[in-house]
Amino acid sequence: MQFDNVHDAPQKRIVQTTDVDEQAHNLTLWQQIYDQTSNGQFYGCIEGIDYPDSHVFKEFTQRALRQQCNIAPESLWLGIPALSTDSKINGLQVESHHFMCRSSDCQFELVTPDDFDIYGVVINRDTLLTMADIQGLTLKDLSNQCCGRLATTPTILAQTRTTIEQLISHNHLGLHTQLQQDILTTLVLTLLTDNHVNQHIAPSYHHRLTVVEKVKDYIQQHPHQPITITQLCQHTHVSRRTLQYSFESILGINPLRFLRLTRLNNVRRELKKPQQDKTIAVIAANWGFWHPGQFTKDYTQLFAENPSQTRNRFQY
Repeated sequence: MQFDNVHDAPQKRIVQTTDVDEQAHNLTLWQQIYDQTSNGQFYGCIEGIDYPDSHVFKEFTQRALRQQCNIAPESLWLGIPALSTDSKINGLQVESHHFMCRSSDCQFELVTPDDFDIYGVVINRDTLLTMADIQGLTLKDLSNQCCGRLATTPTILAQTRTTIEQLISHNHLGLHTQLQQDILTTLVLTLLTDNHVNQHIAPSYHHRLTVVEKVKDYIQQHPHQPITITQLCQHTHVSRRTLQYSFESILGINPLRFLRLTRLNNVRRELKKPQQDKTIAVIAANWGFWHPGQFTKDYTQLFAENPSQTRNRFQY
């Protein structure tokens, strides 16, 4: 194994923030939106290394989030939680023998708990396919992996976490850039050519996911009007009980809380716009919050600061 001058090795990058939107923007070349879903001040940190054809990182988020994600073009992403926790991808629980995998062809949604650590690798798809061809490997067909969750053994995942942690924490002691990138590629190939365990997905999963997606589309199309459970039931053609169960199983929250959290996060983004000339009361009302006192209470509880404090911090 060849070692080179430390200056030939890629440099580690660490970014920390107390703003959830900045956290979403700090991942290299990703397009994503983070909605905070648990109460309290946010803190996030990303430690990562960029290579010519790949990116490896470890991300920490202190608060529970709903993440709408799309990775860099022509790429493949693998995500491995540091611990088996209550995280979900596209509404499916990520267990101790699971890792997540998505291509840039499709968006995906993550639901993550408080104090969440995840290891991630983003690799150029052509680079990965070329390496697989050179080594005579056949990659698992990912075209039909609509859920984004794959299975392997906990041992393989533990070994993968350890290698990624060593790369990030020690920058592999100055190992040449190309060799570090080859290590990452080998990790990905190992996971994607391993004998995967068959996964059981409940027959009702796709129906529940469809119900949730219809509600999200409806909320997006009617951002400023009051919405009731009755309206959502009528729009999705399901009972109140089915609507409730669909949301709790896919997102871990009930539909009314989802609506409130989504709109509170959107209010916060609007308050952060430079030279915002609307009053807080008008912005809140435009997002369906008609009672200023209750709005301020809910906002402060979620973000650990009142709306005026948010606005003052982001006015330039």
